[in-house]
Amino acid sequence: MKQSFSRLAILGSTGSIGRQCLSVVESLPGRFVVLALAAGSNLDELVGQIERHRPEVVSVADATKAGDVAQKLRAKGVSPLPAIHHGREGMLAVGTHAAADMVVSAAVGVVGLEATYEAIKLGKTVALSNKEVLVAAGELVMAAAKKAGRELLPVDSEHNAVHQCLRGGERGEVRRLVLTASGGPFRKTPLAALQSVTPEQALAHPNWRMGNRITIDSATMMNKGFEIIEARWLFGVQPNQIDVVIHPQSTIHSMVEFVDGSVLAQLGPTDMRMPIQYALTYPERVASNGLALDWSKLRRLDFAKVSTRRFPCLRLAKEAMKKGGALPCALNAADEVAVAAFLERKLPFLGIPEVIEKVLARTPKTRFEKMDDVLTADSEARRMAKEEVDRLAVTAAAAL
Repeated sequence: MKQSFSRLAILGSTGSIGRQCLSVVESLPGRFVVLALAAGSNLDELVGQIERHRPEVVSVADATKAGDVAQKLRAKGVSPLPAIHHGREGMLAVGTHAAADMVVSAAVGVVGLEATYEAIKLGKTVALSNKEVLVAAGELVMAAAKKAGRELLPVDSEHNAVHQCLRGGERGEVRRLVLTASGGPFRKTPLAALQSVTPEQALAHPNWRMGNRITIDSATMMNKGFEIIEARWLFGVQPNQIDVVIHPQSTIHSMVEFVDGSVLAQLGPTDMRMPIQYALTYPERVASNGLALDWSKLRRLDFAKVSTRRFPCLRLAKEAMKKGGALPCALNAADEVAVAAFLERKLPFLGIPEVIEKVLARTPKTRFEKMDDVLTADSEARRMAKEEVDRLAVTAAAAL
């Protein structure tokens, strides 16, 4: 008898994508069973998720938090308790849960990389939101997916849009992929004013509600750089077949141009539940419970070229992709450290690309043979990025 529901494990269940994933699950009763959840430190959110979905296995950041979760669950009368793990071992326990047939990779940062890789090797279907998986280790991950005979299902709105458009033609008929970018909050800000941008200004995205790091990456356009690298691996195209255009309305999520000049575009509301649901229910299309584009409010669709002078992070990402090896991994690690420093007011906004460029210049072009190589390169790039942040802080202090 054919199984009528999917059994899910979610890496990053308390983050923005993880919460919206569970919202989709709850809107489609009977289609999914949640078997395993991995979170970090947001224990109250996790406890609520456990109460609603009763997973068999959960994971949190460390042993202390594992004890705290158990205590909170007992206080709420939850019985039996799920198996509670923590740290690296916990992420792996969730990502490799034997009974899960789909793993949603939504953990922020490199923390979800190893568990996602192991899930792919086991032949599980992976709904991918975690950018680090393909940015840091694209070649290794796609080789594992090919060997397992499984397709990665993109959750990010841009790659999800490309995936949908590619259903309209053969891969050999594709001329190029066009990823759209909102331009973030600073697409018209005078260049001289960017040096004094505050975290509050950078977090005020005009179209999307996202986590802090991805919102800053949207403001610097690094998110689009990451997406180019991801698209290169996900869809098997060459770097020169991927373009980016600024589209401030964020209504067209991406486009595919075919060799005959035809262009297919995917349009939809700025609501991440739509691409999440597409990935979770693929290859079916399921009624969206009220998610729909409001055509009455759609007055115009604007497009513009991207200025790499305004958005140097996009240039850095393209350079890292072309050079390959350890550079895309270093790009991601340096960006994460620099963004964190900016949010902590240790680094100016324009210091983000400066730190990344310095780290890339210091990174050897080493090819990865195994996941340990990726993790080592990530750790080394973070170390260098912290050095560069400290150096910039000293220089800025001396200039005062």
